[in-house]
Amino acid sequence: MGNMTLGKYLPFDSFIHRLDPRMKIVSLLFLLISVFFDAGFIGYGIIGLFVCLVVVLSKIKITYILKSLKPMIFMMSFLMILNVFMIQKGAVLFSIGPLSVYSGGLIQTAYILIRLVLIVALTTVLTATTKPLDLTLGLEHLFNPLRKIGFPAHEVSMMISIALRFIPTLLEETERIMKAQASRGVDFKEGSLKDKVKAIVSLIVPLFISAFQRAEDLANAMESRGYNPDGKRTKYKVLKWRLSDTLSLLTTVVMCVGIIVMSVI
Repeated sequence: MGNMTLGKYLPFDSFIHRLDPRMKIVSLLFLLISVFFDAGFIGYGIIGLFVCLVVVLSKIKITYILKSLKPMIFMMSFLMILNVFMIQKGAVLFSIGPLSVYSGGLIQTAYILIRLVLIVALTTVLTATTKPLDLTLGLEHLFNPLRKIGFPAHEVSMMISIALRFIPTLLEETERIMKAQASRGVDFKEGSLKDKVKAIVSLIVPLFISAFQRAEDLANAMESRGYNPDGKRTKYKVLKWRLSDTLSLLTTVVMCVGIIVMSVI
């Protein structure tokens, strides 16, 4: 559980940290859209190099990004095995009993894995370089035009920010409960399927109770401080859009448009 890095903010003084959160959110959306276009390995290589450049500029260690991928290893392995045998495109490379592995299946599986890695890496960089409060302000500013149609911009941005902030907290709570249950003789790794189900239940039940308790404590704390989402709010911190934000956004948009064009041609 300690390998989960999503939602954790790293207080470094870097170029990426100083960028406007609105720019980072919009850039992330453009990058995520471009990731799902089939631009081939060259296109994904360009995006990968761009992500590496952003990681270097943010002063985040590559090992930190790799840690964010560890919890995804099981899902990636499952998807890889499933797609390799289910996608029947291209030439048959080899067979394992009644199952055959096709060249097209391997290529599509590689695309899926690369997309997952890029998505996790991009999201990790955003949360690691943006304070939860700045993320909330950025989302609220971006949602503000939707207020005209009754969209609760502040409430939605607050919920997203709280959810991201609670991810590392709940993971730490999960690790604490697992250690407590292990000290009582619960084995999460060995035993029959029935024993493993019982072990998981012994983990999930106290975790849900703890999560609901934390949510209630947070709600009571916000209410006791007079929080009113419908009231007129003033902001202690005002976001400022700078020239560096404009240039960074233009660079991201140009690269994403280039990736999309490569996928169409």
